[in-house]
Amino acid sequence: MDADLEPRRVAITVAPNGGRRTKADHPSIPLTAAELARTAAECLEAGASMIHVHVRRPDGVHSLDVEAYRAATAAIRAEVGGRLVIQITTESLGMFAPAEQISMLKAVRPEAASLALRELAPDEAAEPLFADTLEWMRQHAVLPQIILYDPSEAMRLFAMIKRGLVPWTDIPVLFVLGRYSPNQTSRPSDLLPFLGPDMPRFSNWSACAFGRYEQACVMTAAMLGGHVRVGFENNLLMPDGELAESNAALVKAVSTAAKLLGLYPANAASVRTLFSPPS
Repeated sequence: MDADLEPRRVAITVAPNGGRRTKADHPSIPLTAAELARTAAECLEAGASMIHVHVRRPDGVHSLDVEAYRAATAAIRAEVGGRLVIQITTESLGMFAPAEQISMLKAVRPEAASLALRELAPDEAAEPLFADTLEWMRQHAVLPQIILYDPSEAMRLFAMIKRGLVPWTDIPVLFVLGRYSPNQTSRPSDLLPFLGPDMPRFSNWSACAFGRYEQACVMTAAMLGGHVRVGFENNLLMPDGELAESNAALVKAVSTAAKLLGLYPANAASVRTLFSPPS
């Protein structure tokens, strides 16, 4: 088959819980290691190839606890083996300093991790520590993904690559369409500023969105060459506005739409290749 006619592999990441929502928001939000493992298995069956994991304290509050991450990772691996890439978050939620975020990352030494540029490198003075963290990830084969909330952050990250502060010639990124706030509803057009003619091009980019148009936003991203992230962290609603039964239902909706559009949901083995930055 002509390579141009082969279905493009699209990575579907599920973000099943985030650091804010609780059972009061949706009874099926997974908060414990066992619940995360069950959700992982359901989302794998629905078409996901990566899971973006937050852990919580026993009272439900966001945590970066090393042992909680180890327990969640072990539970997910026991349930799905290597058929999902497990990506942990270093997100602060305003509760942790960069040194604490990095210390956790190094102690857990996960398969993959997301890092928010605005949290770990908020200014030029913080860039050396951020660069050192990325170099540690390179040395220990931890798959990186940089979270970008604004096109200006994409420009800044690209400049850091050009200055040699990033130990790869390119790096996976996630474009966040909107902000976490009550009744936030992202639109597909929110993606356009990240992809403007004067914007840098990242070979591996994903998008996530808030609210009932989540599927429309991420499928727009997929059709334009990106990968997708969906789940209860950012959205509880199906495309018709009805409450989603589960994270797996959101994954299934995107997986089905991708296949109808001639796209091929990637498996974990493909994701491990796709998300490995070029040296």
